[in-house]
Amino acid sequence: MLPRQKPHGWSHEIEVAVCLYWLACGTSYRVTADIFAIPRATVGRIVHSIVDGMMAIVHKVIHFPKPEEMEEVGAGFARLAGHEAFRCTAGAIDGCHGVCDGKGKFLDIYIGNTGSVHDALVLRRSPMYKESLYPPAGSFLLGDGGYPCLQHPLTLMTPYRQPIAGQVEARFNKHHAKARNIIERTFGMLKTRWRAIFLRALEIRPLFAPKVIAACCILHNLCLSTDDILEEEEELHDEDEDQGNVPDEDRESSGNNLRARLAAQVSAPGELPACLREHDYD
Repeated sequence: MLPRQKPHGWSHEIEVAVCLYWLACGTSYRVTADIFAIPRATVGRIVHSIVDGMMAIVHKVIHFPKPEEMEEVGAGFARLAGHEAFRCTAGAIDGCHGVCDGKGKFLDIYIGNTGSVHDALVLRRSPMYKESLYPPAGSFLLGDGGYPCLQHPLTLMTPYRQPIAGQVEARFNKHHAKARNIIERTFGMLKTRWRAIFLRALEIRPLFAPKVIAACCILHNLCLSTDDILEEEEELHDEDEDQGNVPDEDRESSGNNLRARLAAQVSAPGELPACLREHDYD
């Protein structure tokens, strides 16, 4: 529940409606004020009040799965990928920075870096990376070519870079893209529903912008929890477009050995998961 204390006479329901309208339409405070017939300055105060109040519940709505939920998360990614080798997937990552499950629910967000910061650097700055918070042992995240392939301090599987060496790597990349694309669709739903994220009419100070994005991510998860889902056209992301200046990892932190095992499993029918039978990926 959002805090209901307020310094003026507008009802809590009206305040929530004003804020939702502004977030969804991406209009200016002036246009929103005209729609609701309230002063422009009041719209600004309402937006800040509601968004600030939502920050108190962010970790109740956006959080990592419980241990007993991990099997369901992995099953979702196995379905997306079309292969059981991806049953050990704990999430897909992209942007600056968001992690989602196989249904498009945000599991983690780390907001506040400028748009010019490389995805890999944003990852390294995040608590999830620095404190090895997620994924749990035996599981991995899926990322695009903008990230390094990692085993430590967290496990992150990326596609093989061009030129592809053969069919084993090509098959892995194909299934990897099918599973990882959920994060692309998640950001697509987020930006379609909450247009305040990227429209130029956003008239807020830079320090408040991360809170607005976090509020939209909270609302996205709440919408999913009530099956209010935007159907997006499925367009696979180009796995090669983000393979710019990705720093190489040393052998100890590299996830190349695990990726090779996964690629071999994709091309060789048979058992594995549980999650990949053992946690020794060397």
